[in-house]
Amino acid sequence: MAQNGTTENGVPSDPAALPLPQPCKISEIKHTKIFINNEWHCSVKGKTFPTFNPATGGKICEVEEADKADVDKAVEAAKAAMKRGSPWRRMDVSSRGRLLHKLADLLERDRTVLATMESMDSGKPFLQSFFIDLDGSIKTLRYYAGWADKIHGKTMPVDDNFMCFTKHEPVGVCGAIIPWNFPLLMFMWKIAPALCCGNAVVIKPAEQTPLTALHIGALIKEAGFPPGVVNIVPGFGPTAGAAIASHMGIDKVAFTGSVEVGQLIKEAAAKSNLKRVTLELGGKNPCIVFADSDLQLAVQEAQKGAFYNQGQCCTAASRVFVEERVYDEFVRLSVESAKKIVAGDPMDPRTSHGPQINQQQFEKILELVESGKREGAKLECGGHAVQDKGLFIQPTIFSDVKDHMRLAKEEIFGPVQCIMKFKSQEEAIERANSTHYGLAAAVFTRSVDRAMSVSSALEAGTVWVNCYNALHAQAPFGGYKMSGNGRELGEYALAEYTEVKAVTIKLTEQLTV
Repeated sequence: MAQNGTTENGVPSDPAALPLPQPCKISEIKHTKIFINNEWHCSVKGKTFPTFNPATGGKICEVEEADKADVDKAVEAAKAAMKRGSPWRRMDVSSRGRLLHKLADLLERDRTVLATMESMDSGKPFLQSFFIDLDGSIKTLRYYAGWADKIHGKTMPVDDNFMCFTKHEPVGVCGAIIPWNFPLLMFMWKIAPALCCGNAVVIKPAEQTPLTALHIGALIKEAGFPPGVVNIVPGFGPTAGAAIASHMGIDKVAFTGSVEVGQLIKEAAAKSNLKRVTLELGGKNPCIVFADSDLQLAVQEAQKGAFYNQGQCCTAASRVFVEERVYDEFVRLSVESAKKIVAGDPMDPRTSHGPQINQQQFEKILELVESGKREGAKLECGGHAVQDKGLFIQPTIFSDVKDHMRLAKEEIFGPVQCIMKFKSQEEAIERANSTHYGLAAAVFTRSVDRAMSVSSALEAGTVWVNCYNALHAQAPFGGYKMSGNGRELGEYALAEYTEVKAVTIKLTEQLTV
């Protein structure tokens, strides 16, 4: 529910009516090197790469480029941190929780700097970075800080002459590869449960958006984490990412990104040391709107799903199925709403829509838009770049989209909403499930019976009812089918970062009846 003049996701509902945080001026990026063993390093090969502001096209800075040799150094540091008798292994579990809380405190302190840096590097509106990404990151850290001293095993009733119990132990060195669409939030989704369970981490931020990850490296050291517990290796997928996936010294890898890269990572993990793999991959997420729903709410939430973060979300609501008797009204209201979206400078509080991340994504989205026109979908609004604004694409709506069209089958990862008509509940369920993906879905209805039956029938790891993108640190997140393996967030994520050991002790005294 909206509180204190904010929407459900925490952004002020009326920016003009509230005193708002302002971006800070960053004259120089302090942290651009590789972070290993709580120290800053140049790359072994002496290479750097540029990172750009997608809103302006200007270069922000040069960042040290890690590849296999640097990953090797990071893994050695992480292995040293995991040795028996090390400061990290000797630390009591409550202290691990206190370190995570301390890191959350430092994020609170540097919130404006981090939000500014995130918007510079990714192009997302500053207020979204400040209120959503930072809030989600801080809550994730605090949630897992609370779990640190509550991970425990069980006793098993076996033969009377034996004592049997389980222990939950850290997996070891965990590799993490994160995407460019939510750089800071995905960093926390990976490290918080891993550290909570006592693991060490080698994490590669996306080459497009490395800056907030490197700033967090400085905060990790300041918080007091022992050397080697978190190591940050900015670099490219085919080099640094591939080295993590195939490294014999890494015990588990977690990846968020495309299906194609996820398949490569799983293959590399299997061919190396059969390391454990969790994957959070793409989605072609259905949003089903029934005629009895609150139509204004459905329009608002479906567009949040389609256009939030410029459509650059794995959970994007790119297939909206609307019951035929309210279809025309839904399309009309959606077009009215989309035309009110303000594209512009991400640092301006009036802006709700920023640029795409880079030229490659920009061209891919516009090519898919053109495919929709060619295949007969009706372009209702948008459909082209914002004039004189570089990588900005207008929020785009297509109606009369058919299931066979590329728009309805391929993950767009851009601000394109496809609205499709259905007649019956069974038809909507069958068409919604007719995809290789299974990440998220949504249902809009006033009927509790329908909400329960449809949410049960949908093949997706997350189903939202009368809302969209309602993510919480307490709730597990992950996909069915080709949307991935394993779960992030919530208690369920702890199982991904622990090994379960069974200990059986034979009692020396035989029990007699």
